[in-house]
Amino acid sequence: MNILITGCKGQLGNEIQLLEKTLPSHTFFNTDVDELDITDQMAVEQFVAQNAIDGIVNCAAYTAVDKAESNKELCTSLNTVAPAYLAAAIEKRKGWMIHISTDYVFDGTKHTPYVETDTPCPNSVYGSTKLAGELGVIKFCKRAMVIRTAWLYSTFGNNFVKTMIRLGKEKEQLGVIFDQIGTPTYARDLAKTIFVAIEKGVRADVFHFSNEGVISWYDFTKAIHRIAGIDTCHVKPLHTSEYPTPASRPAYSVLDKTKIKEAYDIEIPYWEESLRECVNELMS
Repeated sequence: MNILITGCKGQLGNEIQLLEKTLPSHTFFNTDVDELDITDQMAVEQFVAQNAIDGIVNCAAYTAVDKAESNKELCTSLNTVAPAYLAAAIEKRKGWMIHISTDYVFDGTKHTPYVETDTPCPNSVYGSTKLAGELGVIKFCKRAMVIRTAWLYSTFGNNFVKTMIRLGKEKEQLGVIFDQIGTPTYARDLAKTIFVAIEKGVRADVFHFSNEGVISWYDFTKAIHRIAGIDTCHVKPLHTSEYPTPASRPAYSVLDKTKIKEAYDIEIPYWEESLRECVNELMS
């Protein structure tokens, strides 16, 4: 197959590129904004047609959650409009699309893990534009698979894990929110699951994926420092109210992964195992 990857310079896009050599039978077109502007409908249609694209993995998104509150137009263009363009273009070739979405489509008021059939209720511009993106992809592509994920990190790009390692080395004390609960996702684990879906067949449905387990940002930070061997920084727990941000965050955004595990017969690693793998690579 000819497979288009968008957002190839991001965390997930980079992890996907590392795995592409394991599927030599496919041809991958790794693109970011320099190679393909996905907000340009004509450019998208031409690229998909001229390169005979069979499937698209859309990793591109506007992910600056707080900036999105004052930058709604650009956020909407990247998270809502562009995915619909991609979906419509691949539908013309009767191809498939895997679209990456987020736990922010939920408001976080639940106290048990979110399943795919729970009614979305975003409470931020980022979450609203991502939900609209899901709906557009499903509307315009019959073979669209939406994967919602959460707390993404990797050895690539800017992310929470890298920031906490840097701050842990620089500061004697650090305040981190303890009353927001979720599950981190190692982008490499998500990339592997995407490749399983490509090989076994992309299913037109909504799925949830993160690592296993449940944790707060505070406990996550403590684990990052422990694994990285940082013991000179005191991490202090903060209430969300003590750290106001322009965008609301879900207080509880644990995702239930039963559906994707059963559909593709996969086991998902525990968050700490994956964190250890990533931190060890960063520190080596």
